[in-house]
Amino acid sequence: MSPTSRPLRKLGFLTIGLFDEADPRRGHESTLEIIELGERLGFDSAWVRHRHLQYGISSPVAVLAAASQRTRRIELGTAVIPLGWENPLRLAEDLATVDILSGGRLNPGVSVGPPMHYDQVKGALYPDTAETEDFGYTRVGRLLDSVRGKPVTGFQSVEGFEVFSERVQPHSPGLGGRLWYGGGSLGSARWAGANAMNFLTSSVVKAEGQETTGAADFADIQLSHIRAFRAHHPDGEAARVSQGLVVIPTDSASPAQRAKYEEYAAKRAPRTASPQGPARLMFAPDLVGTSQELVERLHAHAAFREVDEVAFALPFTFGHEDYVQILTDMATRLGPALGWQPTG
Repeated sequence: MSPTSRPLRKLGFLTIGLFDEADPRRGHESTLEIIELGERLGFDSAWVRHRHLQYGISSPVAVLAAASQRTRRIELGTAVIPLGWENPLRLAEDLATVDILSGGRLNPGVSVGPPMHYDQVKGALYPDTAETEDFGYTRVGRLLDSVRGKPVTGFQSVEGFEVFSERVQPHSPGLGGRLWYGGGSLGSARWAGANAMNFLTSSVVKAEGQETTGAADFADIQLSHIRAFRAHHPDGEAARVSQGLVVIPTDSASPAQRAKYEEYAAKRAPRTASPQGPARLMFAPDLVGTSQELVERLHAHAAFREVDEVAFALPFTFGHEDYVQILTDMATRLGPALGWQPTG
């Protein structure tokens, strides 16, 4: 292990939960089976992505409610719920309910900003308020207040047999400390830290404050976000950060699987060479190789050396058997090589 790397304390994975429109149950069942496998392998956490009007998980809270009844230990996270699609008070009720059903294992990750393709969906999503909706940090603040038990109304009453509370019910006391913000900019990192959230980093960041398109380095940018987050967080260096790179170990992969994985990474590699689009987004290269090769590449990654939690992302389009192989190699070979120990 690199002398400057933190020992890997928590190993998690992230899946998109794709399904066939003609048979959506099979895809959702596959996701649940993968989460169950993750628990058997000793992973600390399983995370699901969020996709609206696509063929991926549109209701991660519902999926994790099901997962909570088929597992007993593994933490269950969302990476991430775009709050532009949500009413924060109603979401707080759902999150608290699932957290209680899971025994306190929910790790909700959220983000802000207008919904993707907002001009196309706003008429259906907000037919009366599309032009006045606030998609900024205020929306996260409302969720934080609701989850953390602050009053959301001034109304508290008993009417016959019905009792009304001024705060969201049920209230799950530990959930407020397990809320994550998914951010890829310095502003997001600072805001998440100042509001005592945990911080999810992914394989996408914004290249900010650099004049030339060729000068940006993904790892250095992500490192600056992690340090800015901790500098603004009341817990300082102890504040939780999880990194979500695409990492594909090939130790037990078949030759056909290795070829598929390498082709997948190669097709996505051009976008990693320089910042993309007006937002100057930087994408991390997908990491494919044996566990020993991956250990060397991860220890050379400046941001990885600053974290002790990861939620490695599974590629979007692979098959169930591919995910089984990848997760098995992660838990039995890559994780231990990074200093991680499986949870029993």
